[in-house]
Parts: sequence; C-alpha cells; structure tokens
Amino acid sequence: MKLKVVIHEAEEGGYWAEVPAIKGCATQGDTFEELLKNIYEAVEGCLSVDIEQIADINRKRVIEIAV
Repeated sequence: MKLKVVIHEAEEGGYWAEVPAIKGCATQGDTFEELLKNIYEAVEGCLSVDIEQIADINRKRVIEIAV
C-alpha cells in the first residue's frame, strides 16, 4: 500500500506531517529522519483496530490482512 504524506516545516522548528487518506492521522518530528519514523508509527496506529470493538458490532467475520 502506498500513501501520500504532506510534510510541513513547523514554525518553531522541526516538521509535522499529515496523511490525507486517513482522517486524523498526523505526527511531528524534530528532524526529518525522526518525522519519517513517526509517520510509519502514526499510520500503523491509525489503521489498528481493536478486535473486541468489531465483535461488538456483530460482524459475521473478522480477518486480518497485511498492507
């Protein structure tokens, strides 16, 4: 899966980024390298879903896929 990430330079220094395809998915970093690491963690966190919450919705099947 490929996602577009919009990277901004922060006024106070460092960077912040947002992933438009995932509502509310954003992160920041003091350096560009730190920002890149944080982007991967943010996307993973935004895409993680609690299986118990899904079961409460009475879904017939819950599967896990790698992206």
